[in-house]
Amino acid sequence: MSSDLDYKHIWLFVCVCVCVCVCVCVCAKVNLPLNPVQCFTFFTPYEFPVILLLLASLGSVLCFRYSALPKWCKAVVINIVSVYYVVSLLQCMSLCCLFPDLIPPSVCNLLNSSTIYANNEVSLAEVDIYGFDYDYTLALYSDALNTMIYNTARDFLIEHFKYPEGIRKYDYIPNFAARGLHYDIQKGLLMKIDAFHYIQLGTVYRGLNPVPDEEVLRLYGGTHHVPLQQVSGFYGKGPKVKQFMDIFSIPEMTLLAVANDFFISNDIEYDPEHLYKDVSEAIGMVHIKGYMYKWIMQDLEKYILGRDETYAVLHRLVSHGKKLFLITNSPFSFVDKGMRYMVGKDWRDFFDVVIVQADKPHFFNDCVKPFRRLDGNGDLQWDKINSLDKGQIYKQGNLYDFLRLTGWRGSSVLYFGDHLYSDLADLMLRHGWRTGAIVPELDLETKVVNTEQYAQSLTWLQALTGLLERMQMHRDSQSREVLQDWLKEREELRLRTKNLFNPQFGSIFRTCHNPTYFSRRLCRFSDVYMASISCLLNYDLSYTFYPRRTPLQHEAPLWMDQLCTGCMKTPFLEEMAHIR
Repeated sequence: MSSDLDYKHIWLFVCVCVCVCVCVCVCAKVNLPLNPVQCFTFFTPYEFPVILLLLASLGSVLCFRYSALPKWCKAVVINIVSVYYVVSLLQCMSLCCLFPDLIPPSVCNLLNSSTIYANNEVSLAEVDIYGFDYDYTLALYSDALNTMIYNTARDFLIEHFKYPEGIRKYDYIPNFAARGLHYDIQKGLLMKIDAFHYIQLGTVYRGLNPVPDEEVLRLYGGTHHVPLQQVSGFYGKGPKVKQFMDIFSIPEMTLLAVANDFFISNDIEYDPEHLYKDVSEAIGMVHIKGYMYKWIMQDLEKYILGRDETYAVLHRLVSHGKKLFLITNSPFSFVDKGMRYMVGKDWRDFFDVVIVQADKPHFFNDCVKPFRRLDGNGDLQWDKINSLDKGQIYKQGNLYDFLRLTGWRGSSVLYFGDHLYSDLADLMLRHGWRTGAIVPELDLETKVVNTEQYAQSLTWLQALTGLLERMQMHRDSQSREVLQDWLKEREELRLRTKNLFNPQFGSIFRTCHNPTYFSRRLCRFSDVYMASISCLLNYDLSYTFYPRRTPLQHEAPLWMDQLCTGCMKTPFLEEMAHIR
């Protein structure tokens, strides 16, 4: 009997240890202390009570099952297991009742990078004409192109503008800059600005080194707000601040950073405005002199991505009776070589109108330049253009003549491009076309959002923010100390979340909690946006895109408002797989 009782004691001890280990592992998994409020943010409102009741029940069953145990042992186990978890459950339930919005919805980790995201309701059934830009729309380029642009512009800076030879030691840094950043021309600062013109502290760089927050505030008169008049240019070119909006600008930002870094590191006096002008001209020379076109045409396989998807998209649209047109700033010889590689020698049969060297954005807002026709060799012809015919190649021109000659107007036209200003802004605001933005960065951003680390950090960050908002009215010293600890932890979580995307500048879509300046323009100038045009293969051509109804600050959030369209199974994916 005594040995049997000892066995039961051992078994009870093992069960209690297992329960404790499970609790510790769960808290370690979410990187939180043993605090029921914090644990509650990890589990859903349905899972957490069940887990607590199961643990409490397990302790009770063990105690009453082994009736031979001493009474003091029963009392200890019941107090440790049952009381703690029942109190914890009541604490969490009271929080949920008092502050229902404190508990954030479960963070989605099923985002599909092939999803098309809607800023505005768009029915593809109403779209009869599809237009495309070429660079970074029909043709996506590998990162090797950025390296070549940077190296060549750096050499131009040294050899043509006579900059110090020491700059040549700086190699291209692939993950330093990100699209949508602003550059203060007079101060030589690269930074990220949110939709309200506030600089995100911690993302201001002079050269390759971050600028302390205190210095940023001093440089901008005690604030981190950039006045409207400095960034008010419609195409992102204010008098003192330049926004880099296209993917081709990433090498330019990197070259600006390394050139600034060289002068600062070597204590050489220089004027940041002169540096900005010279770097811009050096980058421009890469394009004007045709170096970029030559590299790509010499090694199409190395630089062009997604050739099969481009063919599949064009083939599918044409087979459904849609009209297609191409408007690009690139020259005909370059476009022809790339399209032959991606689509085939008969690529022009897909398009009803092809326009090269269009000089966007002036093409969309000037009515000065007439259309010129090119022959099969790319040579200019002298005949007057009275119609835009299929199979022909046209140069320059303007949108007003384009509309007059084609009659394509309004929401029956959907145009895709990567540059929010040069490709999309005028078309949406002035002419009522539907617009689609190509944002290749979505591939990386959705992968980060799908990680467990991001989901946990964001969930607890939201919960912490809710706690801070509710508890800030307590003025006693102990409460103030707790609030300061929470504020410090919140800043650490913000930094950790930012670094998941880009250690210097974070996500291109968000600052800490506000949309970025880039993100606000993306919502303003595009009806839909996606990682590449291949995303069209996942949708039926009568599909309607509905924007998610996110609650305004004065509206009560509904459960359906929290649903994420991007995490749903992409429609028609299996049906379209054979096209790929």
